[in-house]
Amino acid sequence: MLTHWQRMGSQRQSLLETRGFPIAERMVKRIMIYIIVFIVAALFMLPFFWTVSSSLKHPSELYVFPPKWLPATPQWRNWPEVWRQIPFGRYVLNSFYITILAVIGQVASATLVAYGFARFRFPGREALFLLVLGTMILPQQVTMIPQFLMFRALKWLDTYKPLIVPSYFGGGAFFIFLVRQFLMTIPLDMDESARLDGASSLRILVNVLLPLCQPALATVAIFSFLGHWNSFLLPMIYLNTMEKFTLPIGLRYFQLTAETGGDPKEHLLMAASLMASIPGIVLFFTAQRYFVQGIVMSGIKG
Repeated sequence: MLTHWQRMGSQRQSLLETRGFPIAERMVKRIMIYIIVFIVAALFMLPFFWTVSSSLKHPSELYVFPPKWLPATPQWRNWPEVWRQIPFGRYVLNSFYITILAVIGQVASATLVAYGFARFRFPGREALFLLVLGTMILPQQVTMIPQFLMFRALKWLDTYKPLIVPSYFGGGAFFIFLVRQFLMTIPLDMDESARLDGASSLRILVNVLLPLCQPALATVAIFSFLGHWNSFLLPMIYLNTMEKFTLPIGLRYFQLTAETGGDPKEHLLMAASLMASIPGIVLFFTAQRYFVQGIVMSGIKG
């Protein structure tokens, strides 16, 4: 007859044996998932790595076959050389000027319109909201020519007004939808309590709702910043003076001058492209927590 301790030991051993296989199987699956994620991440980071590597190469290393992944001697002077080749600092200031003013306009106007759709009841509200969302399916090419004719009649060509002023009229259907969905997750009781204390509708929005909408507003600000910072088509249409060029147009101008002949400048183009992408990368990682929360919370309630 087995003693009490022998029975407990046999039961423990059988329990470990039965549980060992699922634990090992889960560990193998997890390791395989990590390996796959690492490989996919490496594939996505490969172009960025090649850009960084090329920005530090000597011109003689650009067309070597087979290509070299790392420069023989990092040419750190390539980055300041960009500032001497083109008015890079001027392009940066122009882009910041347009982007900051446009972001302020889009965030403010989209918030006001979304507040009206989320908190007020009026005839035809749902139909009007569907009409606003319907504008998202219109390609930019449809409205490009009428807008150009309108801005030409206003004598706004070769100015920053066509790139900034439209942001103050609604902010865009997608941003309105995003903020409206987030506002609908906030209980109406908060509005009613503030209204009983004598707060107006605008005061409720500013003092009660906006502090709670920081994730959605941060998401709108990130998308708006990246959209205006990387915008190429509209600045190319409306800007003609080189001193007014934004970064994308300035980089294209630099590329055209490099293609006309002379020494290779692809390494300088890579360095300029990396410097142009730094503000967007910094903004995204700085506001990443609000960005993820805003995207998740905006789809909770329809």
